Amino acid sequence: MAVTQRRGRRIMMTPEELDEFLTTQRTCRVATVSADGAPHVSTLWFVWDGKSLWLYSITRSKRWADLRRDPRVAVVVDTGEEYDQLRGVEVSGSAEFVGEVPRTGEPCPELDTVERMFARKNFGLDEMPHDGRHAWMRLTPEATASWDFRKIAAL
Repeated sequence: MAVTQRRGRRIMMTPEELDEFLTTQRTCRVATVSADGAPHVSTLWFVWDGKSLWLYSITRSKRWADLRRDPRVAVVVDTGEEYDQLRGVEVSGSAEFVGEVPRTGEPCPELDTVERMFARKNFGLDEMPHDGRHAWMRLTPEATASWDFRKIAAL
């Protein structure tokens, strides 16, 4: 995964901080490119497996249609209310579709761990509920940029 930031290196997250941040956060903003070239941003829950962001999306959404046509995507995960508390990461790359579409729970070993993690994190369940309307996308970051404004006080 390439670190793409030139400025702000002193406040970027270490790999360990980045991993902890993505493991504990729940909500991300997903930016796609519409058919007419306009940007489209939407919110999703996600799970981080240490290497990839896994996004569980409604398959009849604009986001899904955009990514089927053009898999380039950027995702931002951030938190903080006050300026000196802001933290976040932007990851970008290409979305890969994994499993059946829509997901009905057919055996897919590649999704076993991801679905268990997602169900625990977001629903407090041991198994993933499948509604026949959602499916999985994996984003293995090609580039990242991160920030942790809490580090500014130490500079």
